[in-house]
Amino acid sequence: MTVLRRLPLLVIVLATTAVSACGGGDESAVPDGAPKEASSFADQWPTPNGDLGNRRVATSEIDSGNVDNLGVAWTVPITGGGTFGNYASTPIIADGVVYTQDLTSNVKAIDLESGDVKWSKNYNAPSVGPNGVTIGYDKVFGATSDFAFALDIDTGEEVWRSDKLTRNANEGIDMAPAVFDDTLYISTVPGNSKSFYKGNGAGVLWALDAATGKERWRFWTVPKNLWSSEHTAINSGGGLWHPPAFDGNGDVYISVANPAPWPGTDELPWGSSRPGPNLFTNSVVKISREDGKEIWHRQVLAHDVYDWDLQLPPILTDDGDRKLVLAAGKVGYVYAIDAEDGTVVWQRPVGTHSGHDKDNEIALRGDYDKMPKLPITLLPGILGGVETQMATADDVVYAPIVNIPTVFKTQEKFDLQIAKGTGEMVALNISDGSVKWKHDLAQPAYGAATVSNDLVFTTTFEGKLIALNRDDGTVIWEQQMPAGTNATVAIVGDTLVTAASFPQTKDQRPAIVAYRLGATGGGTTTAAGTTTGAGTTTRAEANGETIFTSNCGSCHTLGAAGTGGSVGPNLDDLKPDAGTVEAQVRNGGGGMPAFEGRLSDAEITAVSQYVAENAGKESSGGGGQGP
Repeated sequence: MTVLRRLPLLVIVLATTAVSACGGGDESAVPDGAPKEASSFADQWPTPNGDLGNRRVATSEIDSGNVDNLGVAWTVPITGGGTFGNYASTPIIADGVVYTQDLTSNVKAIDLESGDVKWSKNYNAPSVGPNGVTIGYDKVFGATSDFAFALDIDTGEEVWRSDKLTRNANEGIDMAPAVFDDTLYISTVPGNSKSFYKGNGAGVLWALDAATGKERWRFWTVPKNLWSSEHTAINSGGGLWHPPAFDGNGDVYISVANPAPWPGTDELPWGSSRPGPNLFTNSVVKISREDGKEIWHRQVLAHDVYDWDLQLPPILTDDGDRKLVLAAGKVGYVYAIDAEDGTVVWQRPVGTHSGHDKDNEIALRGDYDKMPKLPITLLPGILGGVETQMATADDVVYAPIVNIPTVFKTQEKFDLQIAKGTGEMVALNISDGSVKWKHDLAQPAYGAATVSNDLVFTTTFEGKLIALNRDDGTVIWEQQMPAGTNATVAIVGDTLVTAASFPQTKDQRPAIVAYRLGATGGGTTTAAGTTTGAGTTTRAEANGETIFTSNCGSCHTLGAAGTGGSVGPNLDDLKPDAGTVEAQVRNGGGGMPAFEGRLSDAEITAVSQYVAENAGKESSGGGGQGP
C-alpha cells in the first residue's frame, strides 16, 4: 500500500515512549505472535481497542493545549443501520486508511486524509452490534451475524468466508474479531437482529485459521445443555461482545456475557430453569491459545438474574510487578483480577445502584420468597452500568457510565426508561480501585473511553463529542455532532474519527466524522465518493417483513415476524395503526432512532402497513429478550 499519511518522526518517538509507560510495564508492549500490522502501526489504531491489551490509548498530537482547534475534516454518510443506530464500532486506522463496519455488516476503507472511499464490501446483513473489523496478515477481518470473513486489505475482495458458525436461528455474532498468531478469534452470542435469549442459544468462542477460515478449536463459554437438559429450549447465554486480550505469553483473556432468561419466566422465576452459578457467564476466563483449554476462570456474578453482563473487553495492565486484568460491564462494577491466578485484587461499584446487587445470591440459594416483590426499579438497568469500553493509562482506568433505569413489572415484562438516562465518567486508581474523580454527564456515555495525552474522550447519546481533563475530570471541550450517537472514538496523530450514529430526529443524518487539528469544516454530511470493490448490492424491493426484522426486531416483539425484542414496546400488545407506526418510524423519539432518510418512503410505508396488519395476530412471548 502507498503510505498516504505519516506522523512526524519526533511525535512518533515521543508518543510511543509515553504509551510504553502507560499502565506501568511490559504489558503495554506488542506481544510476540501479533500480526505485523500490530507492530508496524502500533503508533496508530490497528486493533479495535488500539492494541492487543485493549487499553485504548492513542499516539496523538491532540491535547488540552490544542483541542479547541479540532474541526471537521470530512464526513462519510452511513446508509446501513438497525434498531441500535447505524454504527457502533471503533474504526481501525493504519497506514493512512480507516477501516470500518456499519450495523448492516458493510465494510469500507476510507482515505484518512481526504475522506474518499477507497473500496467497500457490502453484506447487507443486520447486526445489533457492537461489531467492527480488525486487520492482520494483509487482510481485513470481520463477521456478519452468521459467519466470519477475510477481505483483501487493498481491494476489499473477499479472500475467504467461514462456514456458518451459528447452530440455529436463535444465535448470532455481533462483535469485532481479534487476530493473533495466525488465528482469528470470533464468538457467537444467544441472539441476533430478530431477538435475543429466545432459548437454546449458546455463546461459543471460535479460533479460526487466519489464512483459510477453517476451525482450529472452539471454546464453549456455556455448557451444551445450558445448565439443564430439561430446559435447554428456555435457557441461553454466554458469548463475547468484544475481542479478547493477549498477553506476552500469547495467552487469551475473554470476558463472558450473561445467562438467560432473566429474571426468569412466570412458571420458572428467578432463573430457576438454570440452577447453579451458570458458568462461565459473567466471568473472566484465561485460555491457552494452543488448544483453547481453560487456564483459570473468575466468575464475578454467579446466577445473574438481571442481564448484568461482564461484556467489556478485558484490559491487560499492571500495578508494579503484579500483572492485572481489568474487567467491567453492565453489572456496574470494575474489577482488578490477578492475571496469574485469577484472584480478585479489588472491586469497585460505579454508577447508580438501587439496592439489588446481592439478589443473585438469594436466587442462587433458591430462597425465592426472599426475592423482591415485583415491580422494582433496577439500576444499573439492562442497558446500563459500564456499557462501553474502558481505557487505562498511567495507573488510572477510565470507566464510561450509563444510568438508565429498568422497571421489572413481571418475570417476563419490563420497561426500559431511556428518557431518564444520564451518564458519568469515573477515573479509578489501579493500585486499589479508589475513585480519583467522577464527572456527571447529562446523557448516557455510550462512546467508550479513549485516552489522548492529558485528555480522555467519549461521546454521549445526544450526540456530544466530549474531552475531559484526565487530572480532575473537568470537561474542557465538547462538540455537537450531526446526529445522536452511540459510537466510540479512535485517534491517530492530529485526527479523531468517530460517528454520528444514532439519528434522533428526521433531520439528522448518520455519518462517520473525522475531526482534525486546524480543520474548519462543519458537521454537514458530504458525499461518500466512489464506491468500488466486490459485493456491492442495491436495496431490495420494499418488503415490510424483511424491513421490520432487519431494523426493528431486536427491540420490538411482533409474533408474526418471529421477533422477541423487549427494549421497545411489544407491538402485539400495542396494536398500532399504520399512521402511528409511520410517524414513529419517520421521526423517532423516546429512544428510538428516526428512520426518515435511512429508509425510503416506500420502505417506511411497507413496514408501517406490515406492522399494522400483523400486530396481535400471533401470540408472542414477554420479556427477557433484550440485548
